[in-house]
Amino acid sequence: MLLKAKKKVDKIIIPVREGNYGKRILAVEPGGTEFIPTSQRHGNPLRLFWTWNSPNWEFATLFVGVVPVVIFGGSFWLTALGIMLGSLLGACVVGIFSSWGPKLGVPQMIQSRSAFGYVGNIFPSGLNAITVGVGWFAINSITGAFALSSFSNLSFQISLIIITFIQALVAFIGHNFIHQFEKFMFPILAIIFTTSSMIIFTQANLAQGFNQSAPLAFGGSLGAFIIAFSISFAYAGGWAPYSMDYSRYLPRNTRSSRVFWATMLGIFLPCLVLQVAGAALATIPTTSWGPSDNPVSQMVKILPSALGLLTLLSITLGGISANALNIYTGAMSFLATGIKLGGLKWQRGIVTVIFGIIGYLVARMGEVDFGRSYENFLLVLTYWIAPYLGVILTDFWLQKGKYDIVSFYNKAYTPKKGLIAMIAGIVMSIPFWNQALWHGPVVDLAPQLGDLSFLVGFFVSSLTYYLFKTRLK
Repeated sequence: MLLKAKKKVDKIIIPVREGNYGKRILAVEPGGTEFIPTSQRHGNPLRLFWTWNSPNWEFATLFVGVVPVVIFGGSFWLTALGIMLGSLLGACVVGIFSSWGPKLGVPQMIQSRSAFGYVGNIFPSGLNAITVGVGWFAINSITGAFALSSFSNLSFQISLIIITFIQALVAFIGHNFIHQFEKFMFPILAIIFTTSSMIIFTQANLAQGFNQSAPLAFGGSLGAFIIAFSISFAYAGGWAPYSMDYSRYLPRNTRSSRVFWATMLGIFLPCLVLQVAGAALATIPTTSWGPSDNPVSQMVKILPSALGLLTLLSITLGGISANALNIYTGAMSFLATGIKLGGLKWQRGIVTVIFGIIGYLVARMGEVDFGRSYENFLLVLTYWIAPYLGVILTDFWLQKGKYDIVSFYNKAYTPKKGLIAMIAGIVMSIPFWNQALWHGPVVDLAPQLGDLSFLVGFFVSSLTYYLFKTRLK
């Protein structure tokens, strides 16, 4: 039976997710961004550990560690330190956001309407839909297709079609199946990637210092360190707009601390291991990282043949694990803009299929010079994610975590403070942007600062929102 309004306050209707979905795994999840009623809540926080763990055991995670060393000339140990700090901070932010899911019962980009309003929320929701449903989807599809092509001798194009279909299918089935899929993938990916990382460390030159001849080494050791910190934070913290999507089905009385730790450790541990392994891989003399080099083969060729084949399989599976979340959340973010496709029951599934097709087309264009494209994408991610985080965290602090769920679905609720603060954070961070496509004037004057745009964007948006809410009412 189609559930309509379950609660009506001041003529505002809270849409409740339809159907009797419950704990069913193979059933296609109905609905989209509606509130999850108490009768449909189930599960425990432990499942968040593997749901966040499996998507991060993938080649894209490892490649984050390669970028500061190969492109910016970073030394191994400073890169490793930057990775540890950035990953820890980013994972903590995702853990905080995830802990709100059981209490609110809505997707993450619906919760952000608290600060941005119904109309203003179109901006961050639209950006996230494009970032995860197209950008991340394309990146993980490329690495997965590279691996499957090497593993099976299929062409890259055929491999990409196979990868795209499986990813879209997992996401199409929905929430419960995604959790179960990630649980099954977790031990396979963790064991194989950890073993491969140990082999990498035995061959790496861990004493390698700063490389003056790297393509973008003009920032020196400090600049490379800041880049390592920035992109590792972007990678881990980039999961924040997904957070509540996978915890909103948990019972309302679930302890927030358990949700936080399961999510935070699920993200931090694989990011730390694989990104540091990536930095180590970049120091091995036999690897090459030119525009025409297959980045996946650089990892596999230094491994024993049997382990190399297993690693190729794991890279393929890891890409699928990550993209199951990317397509699912991309669809949720798109629907959070207020645009509806099809009936209430099938709108999430319809949007999932559309993103799968678009992501495939973008992946075809990103096959060449993957490394440079990936580095640019990671930095662009921080340019909007950090200001978004600044607004959401400040709003949470000012409201002491107490939200009016009715306002999330009120089309007349249109505060401009959050949107203005986020845009201010983005604009003020522009002089600090540092990537191959464009250098801000601050970077040209002080290249040793690396890319501080995420810090500037976060604090400017946070301060602006705070002043709007407390001093300029």
